Amino acid sequence: MAGTLAACGSSDGGQESGDSTTVTLVSHDSWAASKDVIAAFEKQSGYKVRVLKDGDAGQAVNKAILTKDNPQGDVLFGVDNTLLSRALDNGLFQPYEAKGSERIKPEYRADQEQHRVTPVDTGDICVNYDKKYFADRDLQPPRSFDDLIKPAYKNLLVTENASSSSPGLGFLLGTAAKYGDDGWEGYWKKLKANGVKVVDGWEQAYNEEFSGSSSGKKAKGDRPLVVSYASSPPAEVLYAEPKPTAAPTGVAAGTCFRQVEYAGLLSNARNTEGGKALLDFLIGKRFQEDMPLNMFVYPVTEGAQVPPEFVKYGPQAKDPETMDPAKIADRRDPWIKSWTSLVLK
Repeated sequence: MAGTLAACGSSDGGQESGDSTTVTLVSHDSWAASKDVIAAFEKQSGYKVRVLKDGDAGQAVNKAILTKDNPQGDVLFGVDNTLLSRALDNGLFQPYEAKGSERIKPEYRADQEQHRVTPVDTGDICVNYDKKYFADRDLQPPRSFDDLIKPAYKNLLVTENASSSSPGLGFLLGTAAKYGDDGWEGYWKKLKANGVKVVDGWEQAYNEEFSGSSSGKKAKGDRPLVVSYASSPPAEVLYAEPKPTAAPTGVAAGTCFRQVEYAGLLSNARNTEGGKALLDFLIGKRFQEDMPLNMFVYPVTEGAQVPPEFVKYGPQAKDPETMDPAKIADRRDPWIKSWTSLVLK
């Protein structure tokens, strides 16, 4: 969601050829890592890291598919469980079982027969609310999907386009998991009638439309409910100066969908050895423990510690909606088509 570049390169079409000392990581815009952590990998491995950010997760995956014969890099990070089958079905990755993968918690593993992707982090897509807005009106914030269609919350929610945005798609899948194949469309009809606003991506929704975020306040956002992450509140605390004693935003715990992000060695990577070394590093203890305060996600490996302030302000959802990856693969595209027809037209 936020952070600084560890290293960066140009956004030209293909990789720089003939440089076996550089390993290129292609990612969505939310990639971030501490400089000293990347420096430790570079010293340990002998490879220099180049990071190429390529938009929202959906955009990054689509571009990687289009350029798979002449990829922009060696490793793609940020494919999540909502988009995984699209990447695998298009032959985006080559098999590699990362060293240390036995430490990955079983519930986050995927593609165990071929090992084309490595789980790196997890988080929850949830509706966030502006605490001040609701306190000023003596109105209880919503707690569940059912609450969002009540008249009290009319014209308050902004979400992302499910066809182009990872959190937008995650929110759609959350409603499908909650209400089932026969019920999710009816739910969205009610949500539309209750004034839900749809924008292209997370940056616009959270930083421009949402009244509760620091950026949204500056942009005079007027929607006090936004589809974001359970880890957005700690970001609001940790980036604020001075730091508040409590997060200005909260999470509607009954609206969460569990997301897992993966990385993989691109099929036509030029520096496969460098890519393998980088994948090993991404699930190592040092990088796993660096992620929470940089990318505001949780580690997926046993034994990785999470900073107490991250747990305090952004606890994982206790009972998030989930969906079998095979069902996502089977139903995602028809659902997106139906959602687009229903909500955007």
